[in-house]
Amino acid sequence: MPSLSSAKPIRGWSFWWKPLLFLLVAGIGLYYVKWSPYYFKAFVAADNHSIGASILNDNQGEPIAAALAYAKVYFLAIWKAAVLAVILGSLIQVLIPRDWLLRLFGKAGLGSTLRGGLFALPGMMCTCCAAPVAAGMRRQNVSVGAALAFWIANPVLNPATLVFMGFVLGWGFSALRLVAGLVLVIGVSLIAQRISRPETIPEAALEAVSEASVINQQSFFSRWGRTLWQLFWNTIPVYLLAVLLLGAARVWLFPHVDGAMSDNLMWLVPLAIIGTLFVIPTAAEIPIVQTMMALGMGTAPAVALLMTLPSVSLPSLLMLRKDFDARVLVSVALMTMLVGVISGLVGLWLL
Repeated sequence: MPSLSSAKPIRGWSFWWKPLLFLLVAGIGLYYVKWSPYYFKAFVAADNHSIGASILNDNQGEPIAAALAYAKVYFLAIWKAAVLAVILGSLIQVLIPRDWLLRLFGKAGLGSTLRGGLFALPGMMCTCCAAPVAAGMRRQNVSVGAALAFWIANPVLNPATLVFMGFVLGWGFSALRLVAGLVLVIGVSLIAQRISRPETIPEAALEAVSEASVINQQSFFSRWGRTLWQLFWNTIPVYLLAVLLLGAARVWLFPHVDGAMSDNLMWLVPLAIIGTLFVIPTAAEIPIVQTMMALGMGTAPAVALLMTLPSVSLPSLLMLRKDFDARVLVSVALMTMLVGVISGLVGLWLL
């Protein structure tokens, strides 16, 4: 007969209400912010072969005016998702048992990376909105590969964006985005995992965390308040500043499009770099590319932008500066640029 000290703690309602509350908040929030709006937008895309005007279409020529104009349009598009992201990024640290996260995503390797990518699919967030949740995962010692897969898969493998892209740009673009996105999410996450320090979660540590999850008597609201403030302070101020700076810089970042940019390969690398650093709302790459192609941009640079614009951005990289090694974030940015260039070349050949 096992001793009382070795018996596993019994988990009753006082334990289960926390993960159930997280699922309730996530489900209601995502339905309101993402699932319901995207469902109706899919019909708009199918009927009109468009999901709206390009977010870069205001022709601002003065940096300060461009910064303010872009920030206004951008934040009006994403503020609800950003608020939800910070809430979920904090709640994942106080409502989900840490041993659950460690068992699912804690060990470095392909399995936890794949689970991190699958965990992202219902979220359908842009890279900056996914960043606070990825930061929350890392603060619970989730592996680098799993957290990166979650972060990158949110915008790149967004099912709604793939549907919009098919109706607006053609299903060939969606298929290429899906295949290249899988390479980006899995490949970049696994490579970045190897660049970071190796992580192993011993079984004894899992058991200790499991017991601590049950016996922790600290007030939920005090834990959540502290966690929410830390996550907000570490991510949002630098996010706001970076968006303003990029909004001003777009005067120089995005060149005038004409016939000379058709499929000139000299544009591939510059546009892959710009796309990696610039910040956009979810699915905004579709009207941007649609407008630029109508003005003369060719398939190769268009595909490069479709891959890099949503994947990561300078603001999201800065938001995660305290939760990932700098070498990891720089490697992710460089590999995203590379995938963008290669995807552009493949698109020139296939599309």
